[in-house]
Amino acid sequence: MIQWPAFVLACLLLACGKESSRPPTGFNGEAALAHATTLMSFGPRVPGTEGWRKSAEWITDRMRETADTVFVQEWSHTLATGARIPQRNIIARFRPEAVERVLYVTHWDTRPLSEKGRNAAERAMPVQGANDNASGVGLLIALGELLKSTPPAVGVDFLFVDGEDWGNFDTMADVLIGSTYFAANIPWPGYKPLFGVVWDMIGDRDLQIYQEIHSVRQAPEVVQRVWSVAADLGHSNVFIPEQKDAITDDHLPLLRAGLRVISVIDINYPAHHTPGDTIDKISAESLQKVGDVAAALVLPANR
Repeated sequence: MIQWPAFVLACLLLACGKESSRPPTGFNGEAALAHATTLMSFGPRVPGTEGWRKSAEWITDRMRETADTVFVQEWSHTLATGARIPQRNIIARFRPEAVERVLYVTHWDTRPLSEKGRNAAERAMPVQGANDNASGVGLLIALGELLKSTPPAVGVDFLFVDGEDWGNFDTMADVLIGSTYFAANIPWPGYKPLFGVVWDMIGDRDLQIYQEIHSVRQAPEVVQRVWSVAADLGHSNVFIPEQKDAITDDHLPLLRAGLRVISVIDINYPAHHTPGDTIDKISAESLQKVGDVAAALVLPANR
Protein backbone atom coordinates (compact mmCIF):
# COMPACT_ATOMS: atom_id res chain seq x y z
CA MET A 1 0.00 0.00 0.00
CA ILE A 2 1.34 3.44 -0.94
CA GLN A 3 1.72 5.79 1.99
CA TRP A 4 0.85 9.23 0.64
CA PRO A 5 2.11 12.28 2.55
CA ALA A 6 -0.81 14.03 4.18
CA PHE A 7 -0.52 17.21 2.11
CA VAL A 8 -0.39 15.23 -1.16
CA LEU A 9 -3.47 13.25 -0.16
CA ALA A 10 -5.29 16.44 0.72
CA CYS A 11 -4.42 17.97 -2.65
CA LEU A 12 -5.63 14.89 -4.48
CA LEU A 13 -8.92 14.87 -2.61
CA LEU A 14 -9.40 18.57 -3.27
CA ALA A 15 -8.72 18.11 -6.98
CA CYS A 16 -11.20 15.24 -7.13
CA GLY A 17 -13.78 17.34 -5.35
CA LYS A 18 -13.40 20.11 -7.91
CA GLU A 19 -13.24 17.85 -10.94
CA SER A 20 -16.75 18.79 -12.05
CA SER A 21 -19.53 20.86 -10.53
CA ARG A 22 -21.94 19.99 -13.36
CA PRO A 23 -23.90 16.79 -14.03
CA PRO A 24 -22.90 14.54 -16.96
CA THR A 25 -24.18 15.94 -20.24
CA GLY A 26 -24.99 12.67 -21.98
CA PHE A 27 -22.76 13.53 -24.95
CA ASN A 28 -21.14 10.46 -26.55
CA GLY A 29 -17.55 10.99 -27.68
CA GLU A 30 -17.34 7.47 -29.14
CA ALA A 31 -20.33 8.25 -31.36
CA ALA A 32 -18.69 11.50 -32.47
CA LEU A 33 -15.55 9.60 -33.46
CA ALA A 34 -17.62 7.00 -35.32
CA HIS A 35 -19.35 9.75 -37.29
CA ALA A 36 -16.01 11.37 -38.13
CA THR A 37 -14.73 7.98 -39.29
CA THR A 38 -17.74 7.48 -41.57
CA LEU A 39 -17.27 10.93 -43.07
CA MET A 40 -13.62 10.14 -43.77
CA SER A 41 -14.64 7.00 -45.65
CA PHE A 42 -16.02 9.13 -48.49
CA GLY A 43 -12.56 10.52 -49.26
CA PRO A 44 -11.35 14.14 -49.35
CA ARG A 45 -14.19 16.65 -49.32
CA VAL A 46 -12.81 19.00 -51.96
CA PRO A 47 -15.68 21.02 -53.49
CA GLY A 48 -16.96 19.52 -56.71
CA THR A 49 -15.56 16.03 -56.15
CA GLU A 50 -17.49 12.80 -55.59
CA GLY A 51 -16.25 12.65 -51.99
CA TRP A 52 -17.61 16.15 -51.43
CA ARG A 53 -21.01 15.27 -52.90
CA LYS A 54 -21.38 12.04 -50.89
CA SER A 55 -20.30 13.83 -47.71
CA ALA A 56 -22.86 16.60 -48.17
CA GLU A 57 -25.66 14.11 -48.72
CA TRP A 58 -24.60 12.05 -45.71
CA ILE A 59 -24.43 15.07 -43.37
CA THR A 60 -27.83 16.26 -44.58
CA ASP A 61 -29.37 12.82 -44.08
CA ARG A 62 -27.92 12.49 -40.56
CA MET A 63 -29.28 15.88 -39.53
CA ARG A 64 -32.72 15.07 -40.93
CA GLU A 65 -32.82 12.16 -38.48
CA THR A 66 -32.42 14.46 -35.46
CA ALA A 67 -33.18 18.13 -36.19
CA ASP A 68 -36.60 19.76 -36.52
CA THR A 69 -35.70 21.62 -39.73
CA VAL A 70 -32.93 21.02 -42.27
CA PHE A 71 -32.19 22.90 -45.46
CA VAL A 72 -29.25 23.59 -47.76
CA GLN A 73 -27.86 26.83 -49.18
CA GLU A 74 -26.47 26.05 -52.65
CA TRP A 75 -24.59 28.45 -54.89
CA SER A 76 -21.64 28.68 -57.28
CA HIS A 77 -18.56 30.57 -56.09
CA THR A 78 -16.32 32.40 -58.57
CA LEU A 79 -12.67 31.91 -57.65
CA ALA A 80 -9.94 34.50 -58.01
CA THR A 81 -8.86 32.58 -61.14
CA GLY A 82 -12.30 33.06 -62.71
CA ALA A 83 -13.19 29.38 -62.38
CA ARG A 84 -16.34 28.41 -60.49
CA ILE A 85 -16.86 25.80 -57.79
CA PRO A 86 -20.12 24.47 -56.30
CA GLN A 87 -20.81 25.23 -52.64
CA ARG A 88 -23.25 23.91 -50.03
CA ASN A 89 -23.98 25.14 -46.53
CA ILE A 90 -26.07 22.68 -44.54
CA ILE A 91 -28.31 24.19 -41.85
CA ALA A 92 -30.15 22.26 -39.13
CA ARG A 93 -32.43 23.80 -36.49
CA PHE A 94 -33.55 22.49 -33.13
CA ARG A 95 -36.60 24.14 -31.58
CA PRO A 96 -37.03 26.55 -34.51
CA GLU A 97 -39.89 28.31 -32.73
CA ALA A 98 -37.65 29.47 -29.85
CA VAL A 99 -36.73 33.16 -29.81
CA GLU A 100 -33.52 32.73 -27.81
CA ARG A 101 -31.00 30.88 -30.02
CA VAL A 102 -27.42 29.62 -30.10
CA LEU A 103 -25.43 29.16 -33.32
CA TYR A 104 -22.93 26.30 -33.68
CA VAL A 105 -20.70 26.34 -36.77
CA THR A 106 -18.28 23.82 -38.26
CA HIS A 107 -16.75 23.57 -41.72
CA TRP A 108 -17.08 20.28 -43.55
CA ASP A 109 -14.88 20.76 -46.64
CA THR A 110 -11.20 19.81 -47.06
CA ARG A 111 -8.29 21.60 -48.64
CA PRO A 112 -7.42 20.66 -52.27
CA LEU A 113 -3.64 20.88 -51.73
CA SER A 114 -1.42 20.01 -48.75
CA GLU A 115 0.93 22.99 -48.78
CA LYS A 116 2.62 21.82 -45.57
CA GLY A 117 3.51 18.41 -47.01
CA ARG A 118 7.08 17.13 -46.66
CA ASN A 119 7.80 17.04 -50.39
CA ALA A 120 6.38 18.03 -53.77
CA ALA A 121 4.39 14.82 -54.10
CA GLU A 122 2.70 15.35 -50.72
CA ARG A 123 2.09 19.04 -51.40
CA ALA A 124 0.14 18.09 -54.52
CA MET A 125 -2.20 15.83 -52.52
CA PRO A 126 -5.50 16.91 -50.96
CA VAL A 127 -5.76 17.15 -47.18
CA GLN A 128 -7.57 14.13 -45.73
CA GLY A 129 -9.26 16.30 -43.11
CA ALA A 130 -9.77 14.13 -40.02
CA ASN A 131 -9.10 16.80 -37.42
CA ASP A 132 -9.66 19.57 -39.99
CA ASN A 133 -12.59 19.11 -39.81
CA ALA A 134 -14.31 15.73 -39.63
CA SER A 135 -13.84 16.22 -35.89
CA GLY A 136 -16.20 19.21 -35.87
CA VAL A 137 -18.74 17.44 -38.09
CA GLY A 138 -18.68 14.33 -35.91
CA LEU A 139 -19.17 16.46 -32.82
CA LEU A 140 -22.26 18.24 -34.17
CA ILE A 141 -23.87 15.07 -35.50
CA ALA A 142 -23.41 13.37 -32.12
CA LEU A 143 -24.69 16.49 -30.38
CA GLY A 144 -27.74 16.43 -32.64
CA GLU A 145 -28.49 12.89 -31.45
CA LEU A 146 -28.37 14.13 -27.85
CA LEU A 147 -30.60 17.14 -28.57
CA LYS A 148 -33.19 14.89 -30.19
CA SER A 149 -33.56 12.92 -26.96
CA THR A 150 -32.96 15.88 -24.63
CA PRO A 151 -34.37 19.08 -26.15
CA PRO A 152 -32.18 22.13 -25.52
CA ALA A 153 -33.17 25.02 -23.27
CA VAL A 154 -32.83 27.38 -26.24
CA GLY A 155 -33.20 27.11 -29.98
CA VAL A 156 -30.00 25.75 -31.50
CA ASP A 157 -28.84 26.21 -35.09
CA PHE A 158 -26.13 24.04 -36.65
CA LEU A 159 -24.34 25.56 -39.62
CA PHE A 160 -22.05 23.24 -41.60
CA VAL A 161 -20.15 25.64 -43.86
CA ASP A 162 -18.42 24.82 -47.12
CA GLY A 163 -15.32 26.36 -48.69
CA GLU A 164 -13.50 27.35 -45.50
CA ASP A 165 -10.27 25.75 -46.61
CA TRP A 166 -10.11 26.19 -50.38
CA GLY A 167 -7.74 29.05 -51.09
CA ASN A 168 -4.93 31.29 -49.82
CA PHE A 169 -5.05 32.37 -46.18
CA ASP A 170 -2.18 34.83 -46.71
CA THR A 171 -4.11 36.86 -49.29
CA MET A 172 -7.58 35.80 -48.03
CA ALA A 173 -8.52 34.76 -51.57
CA ASP A 174 -11.19 32.06 -51.71
CA VAL A 175 -11.23 31.13 -48.03
CA LEU A 176 -14.09 31.23 -45.50
CA ILE A 177 -16.40 31.03 -48.51
CA GLY A 178 -19.38 29.39 -46.81
CA SER A 179 -19.38 31.53 -43.68
CA THR A 180 -19.02 34.67 -45.79
CA TYR A 181 -21.98 33.59 -47.91
CA PHE A 182 -24.10 32.81 -44.85
CA ALA A 183 -23.25 36.18 -43.27
CA ALA A 184 -24.49 37.92 -46.43
CA ASN A 185 -27.53 35.64 -46.84
CA ILE A 186 -28.82 34.91 -43.33
CA PRO A 187 -32.12 33.11 -43.92
CA TRP A 188 -33.92 34.55 -40.89
CA PRO A 189 -34.69 38.32 -40.74
CA GLY A 190 -33.18 40.03 -37.72
CA TYR A 191 -31.26 36.93 -36.66
CA LYS A 192 -29.31 37.66 -33.47
CA PRO A 193 -28.35 34.51 -31.55
CA LEU A 194 -27.36 34.87 -27.91
CA PHE A 195 -23.92 33.66 -28.92
CA GLY A 196 -22.21 31.38 -31.38
CA VAL A 197 -19.23 29.03 -31.47
CA VAL A 198 -17.14 27.75 -34.38
CA TRP A 199 -15.89 24.23 -33.57
CA ASP A 200 -12.76 23.60 -35.66
CA MET A 201 -9.92 21.09 -35.21
CA ILE A 202 -11.17 19.88 -31.85
CA GLY A 203 -10.29 16.16 -31.98
CA ASP A 204 -6.48 16.18 -31.66
CA ARG A 205 -5.27 13.45 -29.28
CA ASP A 206 -3.04 16.06 -27.64
CA LEU A 207 -5.78 18.66 -27.34
CA GLN A 208 -4.96 22.13 -26.02
CA ILE A 209 -7.45 24.88 -26.84
CA TYR A 210 -6.34 28.40 -26.02
CA GLN A 211 -8.51 31.51 -26.19
CA GLU A 212 -8.31 32.85 -29.75
CA ILE A 213 -7.39 36.54 -29.84
CA HIS A 214 -10.00 37.85 -32.33
CA SER A 215 -12.64 36.10 -30.20
CA VAL A 216 -11.36 37.66 -26.99
CA ARG A 217 -11.27 41.13 -28.51
CA GLN A 218 -14.64 41.06 -30.26
CA ALA A 219 -16.81 38.72 -28.15
CA PRO A 220 -15.12 38.44 -24.74
CA GLU A 221 -18.33 37.51 -22.93
CA VAL A 222 -18.74 34.44 -25.16
CA VAL A 223 -15.16 33.34 -24.49
CA GLN A 224 -15.81 33.74 -20.77
CA ARG A 225 -19.03 31.73 -21.00
CA VAL A 226 -17.40 28.82 -22.83
CA TRP A 227 -14.26 28.65 -20.69
CA SER A 228 -16.30 28.95 -17.50
CA VAL A 229 -18.45 25.96 -18.48
CA ALA A 230 -15.31 24.01 -19.40
CA ALA A 231 -13.83 24.77 -15.98
CA ASP A 232 -17.06 23.67 -14.25
CA LEU A 233 -16.82 20.38 -16.14
CA GLY A 234 -13.22 19.84 -15.05
CA HIS A 235 -11.80 20.43 -18.55
CA SER A 236 -9.44 23.32 -17.87
CA ASN A 237 -6.57 21.07 -18.92
CA VAL A 238 -8.03 21.23 -22.45
CA PHE A 239 -9.72 24.65 -22.43
CA ILE A 240 -6.69 26.58 -21.25
CA PRO A 241 -7.62 30.04 -19.89
CA GLU A 242 -4.86 31.87 -21.72
CA GLN A 243 -4.89 33.92 -24.92
CA LYS A 244 -2.82 32.61 -27.83
CA ASP A 245 -2.85 33.26 -31.59
CA ALA A 246 -5.11 35.40 -33.77
CA ILE A 247 -6.60 32.83 -36.15
CA THR A 248 -8.38 33.33 -39.46
CA ASP A 249 -11.48 31.18 -39.10
CA ASP A 250 -15.19 31.14 -39.89
CA HIS A 251 -16.06 33.36 -36.93
CA LEU A 252 -14.62 36.44 -38.65
CA PRO A 253 -17.33 36.95 -41.33
CA LEU A 254 -19.97 36.26 -38.70
CA LEU A 255 -18.48 38.80 -36.31
CA ARG A 256 -18.44 41.36 -39.11
CA ALA A 257 -22.16 40.65 -39.62
CA GLY A 258 -22.81 41.54 -35.98
CA LEU A 259 -23.11 38.01 -34.59
CA ARG A 260 -21.35 37.23 -31.28
CA VAL A 261 -19.38 34.21 -32.48
CA ILE A 262 -16.01 32.87 -31.29
CA SER A 263 -13.65 30.21 -32.59
CA VAL A 264 -12.83 27.17 -30.47
CA ILE A 265 -9.79 25.69 -32.22
CA ASP A 266 -6.52 23.91 -31.49
CA ILE A 267 -4.38 25.32 -34.28
CA ASN A 268 -1.16 23.73 -32.99
CA TYR A 269 -1.60 20.44 -34.79
CA PRO A 270 1.43 18.82 -36.46
CA ALA A 271 -0.59 17.28 -39.32
CA HIS A 272 -2.32 20.58 -40.17
CA HIS A 273 -2.71 20.98 -43.96
CA THR A 274 -0.82 17.76 -44.71
CA PRO A 275 -1.93 14.38 -46.11
CA GLY A 276 -1.22 13.02 -42.61
CA ASP A 277 -4.41 14.52 -41.14
CA THR A 278 -5.89 11.05 -40.79
CA ILE A 279 -8.43 9.46 -38.44
CA ASP A 280 -5.77 7.97 -36.14
CA LYS A 281 -4.78 11.51 -35.13
CA ILE A 282 -8.07 12.19 -33.31
CA SER A 283 -9.61 10.56 -30.25
CA ALA A 284 -12.99 9.93 -28.66
CA GLU A 285 -11.60 11.33 -25.40
CA SER A 286 -10.88 14.73 -26.94
CA LEU A 287 -14.25 14.77 -28.68
CA GLN A 288 -15.92 13.83 -25.40
CA LYS A 289 -14.44 16.81 -23.56
CA VAL A 290 -15.33 19.33 -26.25
CA GLY A 291 -18.74 17.74 -26.76
CA ASP A 292 -19.44 18.00 -23.04
CA VAL A 293 -18.83 21.75 -23.23
CA ALA A 294 -20.91 22.16 -26.39
CA ALA A 295 -23.79 20.25 -24.80
CA ALA A 296 -23.59 21.94 -21.40
CA LEU A 297 -23.89 25.36 -23.04
CA VAL A 298 -27.39 24.58 -24.34
CA LEU A 299 -28.93 21.83 -22.20
CA PRO A 300 -31.62 22.85 -19.68
CA ALA A 301 -29.87 21.54 -16.56
CA ASN A 302 -26.66 23.33 -17.41
CA ARG A 303 -27.80 26.87 -18.22
